[in-house]
Amino acid sequence: MLRSFLAIELPATILKRIEEVQKDLKSSRADVRWVSPENIHLTLKFFGTIEESIIESIIKSIEGPVQGTPFFFLKIQGMGAFPGLKNPRVIWMGFQEGKEIVVAIQKQLERELEKIGFQPEDRSFHPHLTLGRMRSNRGKDELVRRMERYREEEFGNFQVEKVVLFKSDLKPIGPIYTRLKTVLLGI
Repeated sequence: MLRSFLAIELPATILKRIEEVQKDLKSSRADVRWVSPENIHLTLKFFGTIEESIIESIIKSIEGPVQGTPFFFLKIQGMGAFPGLKNPRVIWMGFQEGKEIVVAIQKQLERELEKIGFQPEDRSFHPHLTLGRMRSNRGKDELVRRMERYREEEFGNFQVEKVVLFKSDLKPIGPIYTRLKTVLLGI
């Protein structure tokens, strides 16, 4: 049994920019569990705990939608929180250009994966990068003030060329992600 998810990886230049922004946000001293930059990615589907034997079926199911999509650019822009800035629980960066392509791929993936027994998400898919999760309201006002500065900022863009199936091992120091399989776009 293993925990796994399907995601788009981010290039090192963007992860470096995210680290700089997180450093600024951390100086608010808000009570946030920050995601370490090397673990930030764009999740397309979280599978939870699965049998190792189903990995090949997952790969076969995702190949059509992924390989049928040409390379495309994604622009990371804007910052916000779920459910909103008044009561931030999850702090995120959003996407502009390319977002509609990600949404379309994700819908196709959900349809294909449903055929092999994975339930589609109840909520509609909003592509985002999770930077951190609030643990309490301590420091919230200062954090939100700092987040406001990044509300419309562009954090970079990159070409999406592949989707990766990851294994997630939960450790006391945080999750360790290992690539299980990479599927290239536009084949």
